[in-house]
Amino acid sequence: MISWFSAPFTRGRGAARLAAGALVSGLAAAAAVATAGTAVADGTAQNRSGATATVGGLKTYGAAVIHGDSGDQEVSAGLFEMSVEGGGTLQTYCVDLYNPTQKDAQYHETPWSGTSLGVNKDAGRIHWILQNSYPQVDNLAALAKKADIGGGLTEQDAAAGTQVAIWRYSDGADVDAVDPQAEQLADYLQKAARTVAEPQASLILDGSAVSGRPGELLGPVTVRTDASAVTVAPPLGAATSGVRIVGEDGKDVTSATDGSRLYFDVPADAAAGSAQLTVQASTTVPVGRAFTSESRSQTQILAGSSESTVSATATATWAAAGAIPALSAAKNCARNGVDITATNQGDEAFTFDLMGIQHTIPAGTSRTVTIPLQEDQAYDFTINDPQGTATRFTGVLDCTTQANETGLTTQTLAEPSPATVGGTTATDTNLAQTGSSHATPLIAGTAIGLVVIGGAVLLLVGRKENGVRH
Repeated sequence: MISWFSAPFTRGRGAARLAAGALVSGLAAAAAVATAGTAVADGTAQNRSGATATVGGLKTYGAAVIHGDSGDQEVSAGLFEMSVEGGGTLQTYCVDLYNPTQKDAQYHETPWSGTSLGVNKDAGRIHWILQNSYPQVDNLAALAKKADIGGGLTEQDAAAGTQVAIWRYSDGADVDAVDPQAEQLADYLQKAARTVAEPQASLILDGSAVSGRPGELLGPVTVRTDASAVTVAPPLGAATSGVRIVGEDGKDVTSATDGSRLYFDVPADAAAGSAQLTVQASTTVPVGRAFTSESRSQTQILAGSSESTVSATATATWAAAGAIPALSAAKNCARNGVDITATNQGDEAFTFDLMGIQHTIPAGTSRTVTIPLQEDQAYDFTINDPQGTATRFTGVLDCTTQANETGLTTQTLAEPSPATVGGTTATDTNLAQTGSSHATPLIAGTAIGLVVIGGAVLLLVGRKENGVRH
């Protein structure tokens, strides 16, 4: 039987998921279930980048005790293993103690700014711990010597001690490892930790949404990766549409390297439309990269990677005249919301309504609108451009790890709970046995509330005049 991580479910996040909703002429914000994954719309998909993986459970772990106002709770602590889509394996630790793990949840590589790490002053210390402990340091005798542990370390001790040290920084938890050697390692790592900068993404495309007129090179889309090379796939239906992916010299591109600048070459007689390019590579994902799921599964941080498949997409939109917007979105935990960026490369203003507020992006400019959300709130936003292409962005805002000691329970959800409209209902969930021999499996009801938010104040956080990309 697979042993799943189990922790006190005390944040109250299982009690309600909130979804923003408002139907307007330009942008619809509709109720979204907490299981929302990669979003697709009429011809345009939400862009993701880096590695995508499915959690497989705890593989190397020991026991820990969380001390709280409601008493002590024993939990499993250690390394998860994830299977990468396309090939590869990841090892991760949890940085979201008070949220349970969803069985078989799909995770996406995510910048720290879209997680609780983005607003955690100690995130860099967690990165140091990852670089200086197990499994990056697999010489356990040497690690024990550094931590002045006379009895040596097992892999289980090393994993448990490392996880406990991380929780002290990621969640501010009062937590101890059960095994004395693991506890000594946790104390050493906590005291020795220094700030290390966030690692670069395994693969990302700068300028993942571009726009312009047919007959022009639309871009650039710049490759950022630590892989030696990436393959470049042409847009779907390229043979019929005539859209090509080219370099600055106008020649077809099928492979690229870090810093390569790619362009969409759209035929001059092409009707208004859009296309997407995909780049893919095989590389080791940098230690310290965050991984998040849209199915209420706890945030993870990378501790080790095999050679793994990573990919990224970019979208181009074109029209002969009028407003020609390029749209992208990113979670912004510093502002407790989602940033939607609209760049208009057309010759007319692009106007859309968002939750009752009208926004106009003049020709040749770019603006970012921050949509404020509540913690754990599901969102589903669709923007229609003048050419009839819909761009949809979905997800769940997960930016904090604060504990609420009310109703201390231990659970691991086997599958996501459904959203409910017009109130909350309890839903029984089958729970997996924890890795700790003393942890008590409980069946807990989880209710997700849907709340429609209207009249929200939207923040214009960025404006770039003459927003043509170069």
